[in-house]
Amino acid sequence: MNVKLKVAPDAAPLYDETPVEPDVTSATASPDDRLEQAIQELRNATAADLLDNLLQVSPNRFEVIVLDVLHRLGYGASRNDLQRVGGSGDAGIDGIISLDKVGLEKVYVQAKRWQNTVGRPELQAFYGALAGQKAKRGVFITTSGFTANAVDFAKSVDGIVLVDGTRLVNLMMDHEVGVTSRLLRLPALDRDYFDEE
Repeated sequence: MNVKLKVAPDAAPLYDETPVEPDVTSATASPDDRLEQAIQELRNATAADLLDNLLQVSPNRFEVIVLDVLHRLGYGASRNDLQRVGGSGDAGIDGIISLDKVGLEKVYVQAKRWQNTVGRPELQAFYGALAGQKAKRGVFITTSGFTANAVDFAKSVDGIVLVDGTRLVNLMMDHEVGVTSRLLRLPALDRDYFDEE
């Protein structure tokens, strides 16, 4: 069972994320190969569940989740250094991250809980909002994807990072935001133990 996240037909890939899955059958695969395949299946299913849940939360909750992900990535010395400012009249800025204790360096965040692909006009509006704040850095995070024109625009300007739904759920899994991990104890032979001294 290989579950793929839905990608809009006009979405441009942000990075190569094609997982290399071994073509194994239970008769010829080693236990390690079967375990790796099972872990990938679990990860794919969790990613799809995460995306479904993100699409069902309120826009306000989504903004909080995005800030939690950024904090787990190491942005802001404490969670208090990440401020949610979204809502009506937010001027295109949903969050602000202080990178230092006095707030001299900031990253501005736009969080879009969308099913439709984000296009160039939305990125241009965000870039304008950044300019209005005299900001040097911004991150645009969405549950969907970005059109090729949007990706090209982000590459043509300084200081904008794009995070699509696939990358967002992978970051959430990697940094345990909205998910928990379990530790499996797998026995392996300790050959050194049997060596004679």
